Amino acid sequence: MSSTVIQDLDDFVNVHGLLLASSGIPPSLYNQLFLKLSSETFDGGDFFQIGPCEDGRQRRLVLSSDPMEKESHLFLVDHAWTFRLSDARKQLQQVPGLAQRMAALMCVDLDLSLDSKAVVDESSGRHENAGKGNAMQVVEREMHKAQEEGYGASTWLELDELDIDDDMLISLDLSSKFPNLVALNLWGNELQNAEVVVREITRNINLKAVWLNENPVIQNCDKGIADAIIRAVPGLEIYNSCFTSNFGEWALGFCGGLYGEDNPCSTQHNSYPLKDITDLNLSNRCIHNLSNRAFYPINIPSLSYLNLRGNPLDRDSVDDLLKVLRGFTCLQALEVDIPGPLGESAVKILESLPNLSLLNGVRASQILESKKHVIDSILQPRLPEWIAGEPLAELVISAMWLYLMTYRLADEEKIDETSVWYVMDELGSALRHSDEPNFRIAPFLFLPERKLASAVSFSVLWPTRNVQKGDECTRDFLFGIGEDKQRSARLTAWFHTPQNYFIQAYERYCQQLHPIVFRSPPSTEPSSIQSILPCGRHPLRVHTDIPHVEEFLTRSEFTLTPNPKDADIIWTSVQVDEEVKRAIGLKDHQYINQFPFEACLVMKHHLAETVHKAKGSAEWLQPTYNLETHLSELIGDYFVRKRDGLNNLWILKPWNMARTIDTTVTDDLSAIIRLMETGPKICQKYIERPALFQRRKFDLRYIVLVRSMNPLEIFLSDVFWARLANNPYTLDKSSLLEYETHFTVMNYVGRLNHMNTSEFVMEFEREHQVKWLDIHQRVRNMIRDVFESAASVHPEMQSPLSRAIYGVDVMLDCCFQPKLLEVTYCPDCTRAFKYDTRAVVGSGDVIKGKDFFNVVFGCLFLNELAHVTPL
Repeated sequence: MSSTVIQDLDDFVNVHGLLLASSGIPPSLYNQLFLKLSSETFDGGDFFQIGPCEDGRQRRLVLSSDPMEKESHLFLVDHAWTFRLSDARKQLQQVPGLAQRMAALMCVDLDLSLDSKAVVDESSGRHENAGKGNAMQVVEREMHKAQEEGYGASTWLELDELDIDDDMLISLDLSSKFPNLVALNLWGNELQNAEVVVREITRNINLKAVWLNENPVIQNCDKGIADAIIRAVPGLEIYNSCFTSNFGEWALGFCGGLYGEDNPCSTQHNSYPLKDITDLNLSNRCIHNLSNRAFYPINIPSLSYLNLRGNPLDRDSVDDLLKVLRGFTCLQALEVDIPGPLGESAVKILESLPNLSLLNGVRASQILESKKHVIDSILQPRLPEWIAGEPLAELVISAMWLYLMTYRLADEEKIDETSVWYVMDELGSALRHSDEPNFRIAPFLFLPERKLASAVSFSVLWPTRNVQKGDECTRDFLFGIGEDKQRSARLTAWFHTPQNYFIQAYERYCQQLHPIVFRSPPSTEPSSIQSILPCGRHPLRVHTDIPHVEEFLTRSEFTLTPNPKDADIIWTSVQVDEEVKRAIGLKDHQYINQFPFEACLVMKHHLAETVHKAKGSAEWLQPTYNLETHLSELIGDYFVRKRDGLNNLWILKPWNMARTIDTTVTDDLSAIIRLMETGPKICQKYIERPALFQRRKFDLRYIVLVRSMNPLEIFLSDVFWARLANNPYTLDKSSLLEYETHFTVMNYVGRLNHMNTSEFVMEFEREHQVKWLDIHQRVRNMIRDVFESAASVHPEMQSPLSRAIYGVDVMLDCCFQPKLLEVTYCPDCTRAFKYDTRAVVGSGDVIKGKDFFNVVFGCLFLNELAHVTPL
């Protein structure tokens, strides 16, 4: 009998073949991996060093050993924390030391009680009223310097942060002491009187630049001061760090490093003072127009690097700007906003400026090859945010999305419905992102006893390039994900990406969703569909795999058959496509409880798409985004809401899972993007102000019976029911992962608190002083709209041999307006046949639970209307 424990390398490779192939570990490293796993050798500390960066708010990993060749070494990385998402907060609160370790690893273990505003910089030597003496000393020193250089020499005065007030500015009498004052820096003083400031500044008629930033007078009347100074000093080119409309050679020379305190003005009388400038940083200078007498290729012939970020450039067209830039034949590197004044596409900019080799720090060839439209090499990392006084567990929850990784377990029988998230140890978590990484890391499940039950999870790290001592070790956070899978947008989970790009994408999307004039739906004339029960023949034979149908379909007009080939009606819980039909021998004349293309309703992403195509932005459908195709638009919506101070709580739902599996509520943009890693999802604006019942959330399950899509013939069952959350509703951040607070489906999770529908309606009317029939009418109209949308957008749904029931889940907002949650194929109707219900709509009769499927089949196949209402 062979051992259950893995013995050697061949054995290891045989057992872990699929895992090794999917991880991407080079075969040359299999032996190292086996040996280190067998002995649990964690030797990364002998080769790497972890150091702080970003002012201690991040860590980075540096190679501290001798140079390491590509694919020469392999290291095990332990998992410091492994959990299911719903258990995260509980573990942080209950596992000793876990929150402290995670806070340290994620750099959120800072002393939040320190008030940085209370910290006094004693080393500066500044004391009250000391500035007056200092200002006088600076002026006297500069006067001596000017005298040494001779009368008429240009002067640059640095008088920033010297506590200069209005009286002091007058007493300094700068215009008489410095008749050729070119640049005056008064940043961060105590100037308050606009009249005094304008008078004293404009006496210096040769000024090229003045800085009054962070003076009280600027906060009170900046625009008036600016206009007055610029009118009185026409040669002024820089005001408060911004270029004036008069900017020219001096302002460009200042930004190019030609002019400064030691060289206030050109002393050479040549026609091209800017000729030697190669690098020019014009970022954030409020430049409106590049078509300028000074910014011209003949004046700056050697320009090879240009930074134009943060400028509106709104007085030039895109074509004019590109024409100007094309004239700089030596220009190799350009920094611009994308989207921005030069357009929305990096590819189009490069096609217009073919001489560029770098755009925003990224190689032009790489951009053109990847067709990446928005690129930026200097994205600033997202750093953990927190509120003073937050519990340590909450700090970790907020920061963890910058560090988490995930996998999903599977064996021969099934895949685990709930993903596993994990945080690598300190070494692994110090690996920062690079688009051109020198290491790769992958999760690996070691099965020492050959079975999943013995599995131990690690991550495996190895170099993918030659690395030198002192190099930072990096990985690609989005390995294998290109622009076809929204790479640039997904980087927003870790970096501050250009908000304008996403906001513009969102605004274009909104324009497409303006209310649409609804196309005429298929005919809704009285149906010609008749009962399918043959006169004088045998009952209709039904084949089903649903136990409740077998148990409760008791009418004499129907009989059950175990053989699908003999059935008149196939009533099944599984999808029946052409391949399945051929496999089990179904015939074309058999009725089936499915409509063709019903995925347009029952798949969440298709449902939203169907409604958008038919209705535009329907008031009963919350803003909904398919993250696989509309992540940029979602990010734009998020940024707009954040900018406008609106609620930003979202719910993520898998396309096709029921029972709220893998469904998450969050207001964290990084979390939204990272949750894409556990499978395709929609992201929908959370109904943050729902109607409540006794302080708890609830939703409503309606049953819709469909006989025909053209003509549209649908019925609403008189049986519906409310599903109640177990906990009182709250929007506290600490509650967002609590299933029994934010979700209502308790059949499978939590305590099921059944409440009879008529009792619920009576209590709801009493609590909210509303009439349920008014609400019900709005729900009916909404459900009709939903199926009209499907019929209009997908006429191919119609099939004369299709009959079906669908579950339609509805929530009410605080104004008692219905909101569509989802449409479910072959819904779980346990509540319907388990309890007798007095109808609160329709006939008002008591509907026996055991008769539910008798009613359904009677409506769909015998054209009866008992206990259903036509829509």
